[in-house]
Amino acid sequence: MKAKLIINKDFTVGEIDNRIYGSFIEHLGRAVYNGIYEPTHPTADDMGFRKDVLDMVNKLNVPIVRYPGGNFVSGYNWEDGIGPKEKRPRRAELAWHVIETNEVGIDEFQEWAKRANTEVMQAVNLGTRGADEARNLLEYCNFPKGTYYSDLRREHGFEEPFDIKVWCLGNEMDGSWQIGAKTAEEYGRLACETAKVMKELDPSIELVACGSSSLFMPTFGKWESTVLEHTYDYVDYISLHNYYGNRDNDTKAYLASSLDMDNFIKSVIAICDYVKAVKKSDKTINLSFDEWNIWFHSDEADKKLERWQIAPHQLEDIYNFEDALVVGTLLITLLKNCDRVKMACLAQLVNVIAPIMTENGGDVWAQTIFYPFMHASNYGRGVAFIPVVSSEKYDTERLKDVPYVEAIAVMNEEKKELTVFAVNRSLEDNIDFEIDLRDFTNVKLIEHIVLENDDMKASNTVDNPNNVVPHNNGVTKLEEDSAKATLNKHSWNVIRFQI
Repeated sequence: MKAKLIINKDFTVGEIDNRIYGSFIEHLGRAVYNGIYEPTHPTADDMGFRKDVLDMVNKLNVPIVRYPGGNFVSGYNWEDGIGPKEKRPRRAELAWHVIETNEVGIDEFQEWAKRANTEVMQAVNLGTRGADEARNLLEYCNFPKGTYYSDLRREHGFEEPFDIKVWCLGNEMDGSWQIGAKTAEEYGRLACETAKVMKELDPSIELVACGSSSLFMPTFGKWESTVLEHTYDYVDYISLHNYYGNRDNDTKAYLASSLDMDNFIKSVIAICDYVKAVKKSDKTINLSFDEWNIWFHSDEADKKLERWQIAPHQLEDIYNFEDALVVGTLLITLLKNCDRVKMACLAQLVNVIAPIMTENGGDVWAQTIFYPFMHASNYGRGVAFIPVVSSEKYDTERLKDVPYVEAIAVMNEEKKELTVFAVNRSLEDNIDFEIDLRDFTNVKLIEHIVLENDDMKASNTVDNPNNVVPHNNGVTKLEEDSAKATLNKHSWNVIRFQI
């Protein structure tokens, strides 16, 4: 089987916003407690954050992290997580039916973000609360001094503002499972008025309005258009959420998941531009795909969880090799749409449907999905070229014309590097892959990284953390105006060139 990628320097998708490699920490399961925060752990720093986890997060080079939810935020009183810890209340947390101790709040999380070399994407509660509480939180975080909430922050030991620049106006407000769920009209009006007061207080911030909770919501499309009709003049992004899984154990169909993501993105872009046309506006609304990942492995275990625990083992999917291939194709799809998808969050970062796992009091290790995300985040910065890929295709029961090769090229002008990301979806065949390099001179091969495994269900565990890891023994040979690579069957490939 053969495939070819043509790269033309004159045809680009656009500049990649680094925040497309964002992630997410929610007060859910062991994401915060016994995840990023474990004061009794041997590696804990002065604030109780696990240094071994920070080291792993730094390898992913995550530029922004959404916080504190997620479903959690729709019932959250932000004031519970500030000031002296001994005075903070314990709450019955209704979204996930656990006890929230409030040991970690915005005071601590913004400091963790600094230590993780990342920024905060802060969500506000528009479920049980509204515009007033949102502006108060913004004042606490971003106002320099001389007001009630800014001076309260300073009393708590933070002289300088947190200067959080990206704010989410609630979470999944169309979902029946959401605390304080709303109709599109109800949410659109509330989000509009909240956005207005927040932008009055700090015009430098960017705001994300809630889109549909997934492509398959019955109100999808109408929800987006209604919300944007209310909020268009005040927000900068609309959110997309979607999770993928292999519930039918049909690997060929599962590996085609990125076609669903691409359809979702293009549909939301069309709706945004429809509202733009109706409003006769010069402003373009961009997309924040601020929840995406694989999520299905832990479903049965989570049904058996006892309620009202503190930091239970919740939503702890153990990812296998085929999950890593799907994550690779989803990353390529985000890059293919980087002209409009400016932010995205792999949900989540630690323990909860996450690339990083920990043992309470013990080790930390990388799941299979850690590696394609790490490669894309570190090597996929710069300009994305429109991928012209010729590849044989296959059909699934639901999706047709699925290319065996999913690929894209990214050029980092500053580093003088060109990186090609490619997934071979074939379960049986290696693919001879030609990369047309005629637009580049003095090309040298840096490396060809491959993530592969004979067992599609192979995973990493605390006892065997290196069961599925990449190697750099991929086969790529440079010719006069091209490179000829071998994409091994069912593999993730990162082919890096100096240009």
